[in-house]
Amino acid sequence: MLTKRIIPCLDIKNGRTVKGVNFIDLKDAGDPVELAKKYSETGADELVFLDISATEERRKTLVELVRKVAQTINIPFTVGGGISSVEDVAILLKNGADKVSINSSAVQNPDLINQLSSKFGSQCIVVAIDAKLIDGNWMVHLVGGKVATQLNLFEWAKEVAQRGAGEILFTSMDNDGTKNGFANEALAQLSKLVNIPIIASGGAGNKQHFADAFINGKADAALAASVFHFQEIKIPDLKTYLVEKGISIRI
Repeated sequence: MLTKRIIPCLDIKNGRTVKGVNFIDLKDAGDPVELAKKYSETGADELVFLDISATEERRKTLVELVRKVAQTINIPFTVGGGISSVEDVAILLKNGADKVSINSSAVQNPDLINQLSSKFGSQCIVVAIDAKLIDGNWMVHLVGGKVATQLNLFEWAKEVAQRGAGEILFTSMDNDGTKNGFANEALAQLSKLVNIPIIASGGAGNKQHFADAFINGKADAALAASVFHFQEIKIPDLKTYLVEKGISIRI
């Protein structure tokens, strides 16, 4: 059985880590470099860094900050936000990212997934999908959840897997920041549909929620932000709990 992964997420705005609820009402959560160092030292399996306002502000990811974070950690590091070309990815990989996450740009130009996976290898390419349940259908949203599309989550997930994505990072906008648990039914459906790893995001509030994402949602990794940033859950405690639940995890 493949080990499940625990991934803290740094949502970055104006050079600071922030956290909101349902993608709005952002609050400061600390210095990204300090947080990254702490997570690397306390057992996080990977780290995700999302420059959440880059696409909306039509600018590139904060490369300088990416470099500083990369220098302080020794775990795999995924960077997203404002990435729309092969050149953008090359710059980030050169500055310490191990993987990149694309979202809005993949929907606007699906061929970008093919280009990036053939140039850098699919193991480098994470496609992030933000979706919301509307009239019983999971619909994809762009630009930090601000722009609705007519794309269905499951159809889009199948397409990104076929185009060469190495992983899918699925965030339920309805669950995000609510601490009511992950969208496990949607996660389980995604896991059944595609044969690439699914990272669960949106809704972690307690240790049981992580166990549920792995057992019921069949997720390969679980990502969270505020519960880690504000030390409501400590990663070593979480991992011990998951092992006791019979979940394969790296201690």
